[in-house]
Amino acid sequence: MKDYELFTKDTKAFIYGGQTAAVQRMLDFDFMCRKDEPSVVAMITPERSGFELFFWGTREIRIPRITSITQATSRYPTADVMINFASQRSAYDLTMEALNSDSIRTVIVIAEGVPERQERILAATAKEKAKWIIGPATVGGVKAGAFKIGNAAGTMQNIREAKLYRPGSVGFVSVSGGLSNEAYNIIARNTDGLNEGVAIGGDAFPGSTLLDHLLRYEKNPDIKMLVCLGELGGTAEYDIANAVKDGRLTKPLVMWVTGTCAKVLPGQVQFGHAGAKAKAAIETADAKNDALRKAGITVPDSFDDYHEKIKQTYTKLCDEEIITPAEDFTPPNIPVNYKQATAEGLVRKRTNFISTICDESGEVHNYCGVPIDEVIEKNYGIGGVIGLLWFKKDIPVYARQFMEMVLQIIADHGPAVSGAHNTIVAARAGKDLISSLVSGLLTIGPRFGGAVNGAAEHFLYGFRNKLASRDFVSQMKAKNVRIQGIGHRLHTVENPDKRVELMKDFARSHFEKTDLLDYALSVEQVTSQKKNNLILNVDGCIGVLFVDLLRELKFTDTEIDEMIDAGLFNALFVLGRSIGFMGHYFDQRRLQTSLYRHPLDDILYDVPSRPEKVG
Repeated sequence: MKDYELFTKDTKAFIYGGQTAAVQRMLDFDFMCRKDEPSVVAMITPERSGFELFFWGTREIRIPRITSITQATSRYPTADVMINFASQRSAYDLTMEALNSDSIRTVIVIAEGVPERQERILAATAKEKAKWIIGPATVGGVKAGAFKIGNAAGTMQNIREAKLYRPGSVGFVSVSGGLSNEAYNIIARNTDGLNEGVAIGGDAFPGSTLLDHLLRYEKNPDIKMLVCLGELGGTAEYDIANAVKDGRLTKPLVMWVTGTCAKVLPGQVQFGHAGAKAKAAIETADAKNDALRKAGITVPDSFDDYHEKIKQTYTKLCDEEIITPAEDFTPPNIPVNYKQATAEGLVRKRTNFISTICDESGEVHNYCGVPIDEVIEKNYGIGGVIGLLWFKKDIPVYARQFMEMVLQIIADHGPAVSGAHNTIVAARAGKDLISSLVSGLLTIGPRFGGAVNGAAEHFLYGFRNKLASRDFVSQMKAKNVRIQGIGHRLHTVENPDKRVELMKDFARSHFEKTDLLDYALSVEQVTSQKKNNLILNVDGCIGVLFVDLLRELKFTDTEIDEMIDAGLFNALFVLGRSIGFMGHYFDQRRLQTSLYRHPLDDILYDVPSRPEKVG
C-alpha cells in the first residue's frame, strides 16, 4: 500500500465496541461496491467473546467478537484499521494501545469530549510512529468503492445517490461529518464523484489536519482535484494557503470556510464543534476565506455557489483532458432489513400465529383489549381474567364470582386421588415443581376431573332432545354408558355434598335461569331411587352450571358445543386442581419426605408357578 493511502479495496478493520448497526452499514457498503469479502474482520468487545450475525446481501455471515486488541491483532495481523467507538473515558487509552500495536496503522476515534491534552498526545504519537488518527469527534470518512468508516456517508440511499460505490476524481476533506455527507452529494452532482473523503472531527486538536489529508491527495495520481470545507476557529486553513503558495499543493482546490454568519450574531458565537469558535479576527471565517483567495485557491462567494465553483473546476479539467470521467455502473441492491421494511410499510408477510385474546406488542399489555392496569384497577379478579382470555367477554361480576368459587371448591380433594398421589410420588422422588405438577395433571381424564366435560355433554344431550329424566337414564343404560357427573363415594341424598349445595345456592341466587341444573337434578331423582349415593356430584354440578352460565352470557349452542369439544370445561378443573397439586408438592418438600416405595403387602402377586408352554 502506498504511503498516501489509508484505505484500499483490500483494507481490513476492527470495530472497537458493540456497534452492530455501524458494522452492518459497512458490510452493506462493501456489498454495494461488489467486493468479494467484508472489510470488518472482528469486533473487539471486552464484555464478551463469541460471534455476531450480520448480513452479506441476503446471506447471513458471522463476525467474531474478540475481547482485547492484543488478541485481535494476533488473530488478524493483516487488519491495519481500528474504528474506535469507545467513550471519551477510555478512547485515549485504547487508541494509544492500538497505536503501539505492530499491525494497526490507522485509528478512527469517534468519541467527543476527549480532553485536549490527550488529543495532543495522540496526534504526536501517531506522527512519531508514522501512523494516522482520524478524529476525535468524527464520523469518519469513505474511500469510494473501497472502504467506509462506520456510519460515515449516511444512508445507503445517500451512498447510492452520491455514487460512492465507485471511485471518482475528487479528494475531499472537511471538519464536519454532517457537512461531509452533504458535500459528497454536491460532488457527485457536479463531477464524476468522490475518490476519498475524510471528516477530521470538530475538536481543536484533531489527530490529523485538513492539510495532512490534502497532501495525501496531492500524491494520489487518481485524485485530480481537491475540495475542502473548513470552519471558523483556529488557523489550520492558513496552513493550506501556505502549502499552495510554496508549491506543496498544486492540484486545483475549491475551498470554503463556514461560519461567515457569525459576524451578524450577537457576542462571541461558538458553533457545534469544540474548535468552532473565533477567539481573534484572524480565526474568523471571513478572514480565512480572504487568505485562501489571495493564495490562489478557488473560493466561492458563499456556500450557495460552492457547487458552481466545483463544477467549473471539474469541467475545466475535463476540457484539458486531465480528468477522464469515471465509468458508472448499476450497483447491487442492498436488501432492507425486515424490521425497517415493516416500519416503512414496504412488506407484507403472512403470520405463523394468531392471537385474538391478548396483545403484548404495544406499550401496555392488554387482555382482549383491556389494558392490564385497568384489569387490576377495576378488580377483574381471576374470574374476570378467565372471561377475557377464555371467552373474550367482559363478564358480569356474578359470573366472575362463580368461577372463582369453583376454583376454590376444586382446588384440592386430598392426597389420595390419582393426581395428588402422582404429584406426591414425583416430589418424593426428588423431581422439580413442574415435573411433579405435570405428573399429577396427566392423570386428569374421563375417570378423574374429566367428568366436568362429560357431564355437560351428557346432560345437554338429554335436555336438547327433550328426553324425560327416566327416558334419558334408560337410554344411557341401554347404550351401556355411565352418566358422568352422577355418583359419589361418600355423599348420599341424606348426606349431601356441601360443595354442590354451595354452587346450587349461588346459581339460584344469581343466575336468571338454571335450566340444565334443574334437568340434572330431575335425573338425580331417578338415579338416587336405585341407590342413594347416585347423586349429582361436584363435577356434574360444575358442568351443568357452566352451561347455564354460558347460555346466560349469550353463547349459542354451537359455541358451547365447540367449547366442550375443545375441553374448556375440564380446563376449569385443571386450573383449580393445579393449586392443590402444587400445595402437595410444597408440603412434601417442607416435610423432606424420602423416596416413596409402595408397600409389598398392598400388591397382589398372582404369578403362575411356571409359564405356559407354547408349541
